[in-house]
Amino acid sequence: MNFSMIIYVLGWVLKLEAGIMILPIICALIYQEFWAVQALAVSAVLALVIGTLVTIKGPKRTDYYAREGFVICALSWIVMSLIGALPFYLTGTIPSYIDAVFEIVSGFTTTGASILAEVEHLGKGLLFWRSFSHWVGGMGVLVLVLTILPLGGGYNMMIMKAESPGPDVSKIVPRVADTAKALYKIYAALTLFWIILFLLSGMSIYDSICIAFGSAGTGGFAVRNSGMADYSMLSQFLIAVSMIMFGVNFNVYYLMQKRKFHDAFQCEEARVYLGIVAFSTFFFAFNIVKMYGGDFLYALHHSFFTVGAIITTTGYATLDFATWPQASQMLLLFLMFTGACAGSTGGGFKISRLIIMVKEIGKELLVLVHPEAVKHIRLEHKSLEHSVVRSVNCYLIMYVVIYMVSVFLIAWADDFDFTTNFSAVAATFNNIGPGLAAVGPTCNFSAYSDFSKIVLTFDMLAGRLEILPMLLLFLPRTWRKSN
Repeated sequence: MNFSMIIYVLGWVLKLEAGIMILPIICALIYQEFWAVQALAVSAVLALVIGTLVTIKGPKRTDYYAREGFVICALSWIVMSLIGALPFYLTGTIPSYIDAVFEIVSGFTTTGASILAEVEHLGKGLLFWRSFSHWVGGMGVLVLVLTILPLGGGYNMMIMKAESPGPDVSKIVPRVADTAKALYKIYAALTLFWIILFLLSGMSIYDSICIAFGSAGTGGFAVRNSGMADYSMLSQFLIAVSMIMFGVNFNVYYLMQKRKFHDAFQCEEARVYLGIVAFSTFFFAFNIVKMYGGDFLYALHHSFFTVGAIITTTGYATLDFATWPQASQMLLLFLMFTGACAGSTGGGFKISRLIIMVKEIGKELLVLVHPEAVKHIRLEHKSLEHSVVRSVNCYLIMYVVIYMVSVFLIAWADDFDFTTNFSAVAATFNNIGPGLAAVGPTCNFSAYSDFSKIVLTFDMLAGRLEILPMLLLFLPRTWRKSN
């Protein structure tokens, strides 16, 4: 284990965090919230001092492998969250440090779950920091670090694989640092595009920026107590489109940028993803009108927004979908688990894994009927190696085990009803935000005990980092020196 290299990268992560805190400090200054400026500045200076101290002297060995890459990934998100929670705690807007950590982990992991009953009392500066954490965490903290800290030797891929969502990650350009830069250019350009569209739809510049951060990172933190309900139907429609757009694999946008439109539109995962969005939207609209009556176009509008918010794991809400018919709530739970595409900013199980599992079932059924048949599982017109299929199966097992253990632990600590506990874990582990029942879109997670909040915080980190980096921290062999 190359401990010096781990500490060195963590130092750069803290220096990066100090740098990104400049934007919320400027925002707080604009709105003359000097109490927020002080807390943000203290947190930024602390991060900068610690980061500088541990990076003054470079590591003796810069080589690291999968084990170090996964450890760096997990510890970076934990350390960044511990510092990022300080502005909320120092200002007293969130008096409990555990609550503050829960809130900022929810931000960085783009979950959007909150312990706040009223968000507006945070003030503009801290609300900006809260929303900006979505944007930073959406593409990945370490992907951003790799754009400014090329370590060379091909080792960066170990970090990128640990942090990137989906069953597999590959370089879209020869060098990993260039891949990170290409992704961030697309990410920043799309974010700017939606900020402009939101402005044109009638939203204020502050709301446009914060909502664009949440849509781009598929996070879901609102800047108003009413959530998305107060915005115009045009603004709501644009927000829904933006969420769905950021749920697509960014490789598609890279191919479009390179004018490889045929390859971009042939993406199997994206087609399945958009098909699920279309089917779910119309199902919800018809089901709502059938059960409760009302205007179909109105139901279609809010169904489209809700599908975009849930399948991309953004979590914005225009109404309380926890009051929808039971069939619709069951489909919502399915969308919570499904998630968006691999290589997007969305969370969940990922469409690509779902496709692989369905194809694997088809393969097993075929082999039962025709034992001599040889069939390969293909995705995106390529045959998948057995290791990829095996990793999907292993991921499913880990996913189910962690999910069940988490539900048991919070049920043991807090005796809430099954729907509340089950959907609370679904909302945090899949990085969605709102759940159902007592943690629905009009409620929050404040009623849970500190123990449950720690469990749910772990779930948010494990869900965002694809489980393995967080589990490796608890494996004693991880920390042994290599022979």
